[in-house]
Amino acid sequence: MSWAGKILRVNLTAGTVKSEPLNTEWARAYIGSRGLGSKYLVSEVDPKVDPLAPENKIIWATGPLTGTMASTGGRYTVITKSPLTGAIACSNSGGYWGAELKMAGWDMIIFEGKSPKPVYLYINDDDVELRDASHLWGQSVWKTEEALKSSLQDPLVRVSSIGKAGENGVLYAAVVNDLHRAAGRSGVGTVMGSKNLKAIAVRGTKGVGNIRDPKAFMKTTFEKKKILAENAVTGQGLPAYGTQVLMNVINEIGALPTRNHRDVQFEGAKDISAEAMVTPRESDGKKHLVTNQACFGCTIACGRISKMDENHFTV
Repeated sequence: MSWAGKILRVNLTAGTVKSEPLNTEWARAYIGSRGLGSKYLVSEVDPKVDPLAPENKIIWATGPLTGTMASTGGRYTVITKSPLTGAIACSNSGGYWGAELKMAGWDMIIFEGKSPKPVYLYINDDDVELRDASHLWGQSVWKTEEALKSSLQDPLVRVSSIGKAGENGVLYAAVVNDLHRAAGRSGVGTVMGSKNLKAIAVRGTKGVGNIRDPKAFMKTTFEKKKILAENAVTGQGLPAYGTQVLMNVINEIGALPTRNHRDVQFEGAKDISAEAMVTPRESDGKKHLVTNQACFGCTIACGRISKMDENHFTV
């Protein structure tokens, strides 16, 4: 397992950023980003707190394998008290952001309080500061990421941000990183917006160390990736079709959220299913699917880059 050994504590009310050592005893006892982040949250936050009050905290946590070559090693978790459920929210996301935070030398970020104005946190290895985000407020996550990469003059910076839903208190708003990867459960983006926190931009160049036995780790990683490759789901279904492979199955059993959850089946499901994406179109013989896309260090590659028919949205 690889821990950087440091966490960031950001007081948005005071505008301060402090480094503190990771509680290694907790890291050993509560394995993974979800377990460790939940331990920090329940230890520091009153369970009766209003999720959208400044007293609630929101945590970005990596795990002991984040940033390593273990498959799915790019994931991170956002932990807070959920405005949607009133319980602990542990919303997980892939992409590259989690690995970038670990490679910048940080295991976790804890945000406290509420900023008096929109801000974003910029992390460049050990250099960390809160910056004004008034010009980004009201922008989508796509435009926010584009603007930050341009202003920071760094196309490799990784961004985790909210859009208009999080800013306006939509209770199920997501936190989005790397343009299209989302910590999308339980309204973590809503809590982010309630604190006037627009984004976290991270650039890490340190790499990941502190692996006790690198040779044994790589041997185990290779063995586990072989198991994934031979599995019907992680080695065949997901690489071939992505997570969309479940659409027809879920629709058939009446469990497909449709029309904002008013219905449980969609009559057009087969036309937007994974199978449809890889089937040549009658109009031009081309497929919607362009290529697979993988998150950091992942051999499953369940992400998809697809191209819609140019005439699909014409009236």
